[in-house]
Amino acid sequence: MAKRGRSSAALLAAAMCAAVVGLRAQGPTYDIIFRHGVIVDGTGLPRYQADLAIADGSIARIGNLGGERARIDIDASNLFVAPGFINIHSHATPEGLRVAANMLTQGVTTEMVNADGSGPLDIRGQLDRASANGLAINVGAAIGFNSVWAAVVGSADRRATGADIERMRTLLVDGLLHGAWGVSAGLDYKPAYFAQTEEVIKVVEAARPWRTNFINHDRVTPESGFSSRAGMIETLEIGERAGLTPVITHMKVQGHEQGTANQILGVMDETAKRGTYTAADAYPYLAGQTGLAALIIPGWAQDGGRDAMLKRFSDPTLRARIVHEAEEAMNARFGGAAGVYLTDTKRELTAVMSDEHVPAGEAVVRLLERSNPGIIARFGSEADLVKILQHPTTSIACDCGANVGESAHPRYFGTFPRVLGRYVREQKALTWEDAVRKMTGLPAATVGLVDRGLLAPGMAADVAVFNPATVIDHATFEEPMRPSEGIRFVVLNGRLVLRDGQPTGDQAGVALFRTEHMPTRPMSVDTRRSLVRRGHVDQIEMAIEVEQDARARRARGSVRIKDPKTGTAFEMKELGVLQTATDWASVTGRARVRSSESERSVTLIVDGDTLLVDAKDFHVAGTISR
Repeated sequence: MAKRGRSSAALLAAAMCAAVVGLRAQGPTYDIIFRHGVIVDGTGLPRYQADLAIADGSIARIGNLGGERARIDIDASNLFVAPGFINIHSHATPEGLRVAANMLTQGVTTEMVNADGSGPLDIRGQLDRASANGLAINVGAAIGFNSVWAAVVGSADRRATGADIERMRTLLVDGLLHGAWGVSAGLDYKPAYFAQTEEVIKVVEAARPWRTNFINHDRVTPESGFSSRAGMIETLEIGERAGLTPVITHMKVQGHEQGTANQILGVMDETAKRGTYTAADAYPYLAGQTGLAALIIPGWAQDGGRDAMLKRFSDPTLRARIVHEAEEAMNARFGGAAGVYLTDTKRELTAVMSDEHVPAGEAVVRLLERSNPGIIARFGSEADLVKILQHPTTSIACDCGANVGESAHPRYFGTFPRVLGRYVREQKALTWEDAVRKMTGLPAATVGLVDRGLLAPGMAADVAVFNPATVIDHATFEEPMRPSEGIRFVVLNGRLVLRDGQPTGDQAGVALFRTEHMPTRPMSVDTRRSLVRRGHVDQIEMAIEVEQDARARRARGSVRIKDPKTGTAFEMKELGVLQTATDWASVTGRARVRSSESERSVTLIVDGDTLLVDAKDFHVAGTISR
């Protein structure tokens, strides 16, 4: 009998194993699993080894997933698994957004366009058109101050009337209503250059209720002695007085002010101590790209546009003055004519001077009489750049974007791998964790993204996987389109768009629209935070008790939502990161929905007395009543 009993037990065990195998054979649980990778989660906290699973476009699990299966299974041993990089200063072209190979091979998954105050005023239409053509990368847009100013005031140097100010405020708010991720400006570019500081403040303070950002290419003027520091201080002043977060974009200390980065970084810190959070972005090069006239020809000579400028060139007296002032600008900003490289003809400005036997200013004027060429303008010092990159609120952004045409600056192919390879691995100026934070969690918080920029359950599955031993840029000013290496895999909204370093061609990108409930904010990793709410939104019952310790990886607690009318109910127990700001909080996670018994990702926002829940086909939006 004993022997027979053992046989029955063996048969039962075999049957149970067969049942388990049968269940597993029904199909994979997840879409993608990266196994044995090193998680660098975007918070800046220490990296750790784990598996990462993706399902239905979201991060589903992070941990030991040895018993789980996926449709795509990737061994990420010796690789770093990070959130997809977020480029908050993008000059992507519509054609480039359809392909985005130069950005995907850098690990970038999201672009914020309309930088330097540019772009259409119709934000919704702009992004809808981009989506209709297919997106190889996520894209959001700012509302451009320069475009608003040009549409209302025009190209002439004149003062805005009260009616002009009101019209510009309306256009700016309309852009925010239609999903803009902040107000961008390029006060160094005409005609916005002609706007006085007080006029800019009157216009952009219309965005104050939106708790968003003012991201500006600082204005460098002859009146300030061509001081980039004065221009950056103006950016901080505008943001502080207008009630927006000032962001100094592609931050640099130019020309004759080299070596003074600590001074402007100190002003940023002082502004923050007064209660206005301040931020910046920077790229890892000591040269920029722009038009020949933009930063060299004096503002008064560009008043009224190109035709008016050319007419002034034909006046001998005015031409002499323009030539002189153009040389002053080059000397102060770029170290003279030797700092200017002509991208269209691939020649130095000094070569044109030599060929035509003319001084620098005259060479510039002659070139502009023929066309409007682009330039590479050299500036700054390596020591200043490193200090700017190291500042805790500086994001990495490339001042480039998705592009399929010729690129004259290596940043279009090299920015993000250059930071990782050169400034992390080689120079150790940044840690891996902080560099990734500056490419992911920090830029997300700076523009107001809620469900991207971090690796945590419930977050959108934008993922960049790279080899820390090999990641590096190869693009140079001589060969600006040489691809980088080391970015191995990129996932965009849960779909594999870069595999073994090569784009798959999958157009998995989406247009991203901001709402009033997505504030610009500092990262809250270093503080203990909590969210407790109980009550109803209409008839929907809610009970939220979530907390997260300082420097903890995940939140803990529970979120319960129940709709008695439909029977839909879920409880979030697999929580991600609790993000907080003044009277605002957001947390993502995974929940089992009882009406369907399916598991899904949930993004929850509590903004004052407003509750918003996004859980695939279950949405809540309304005022919490006690």
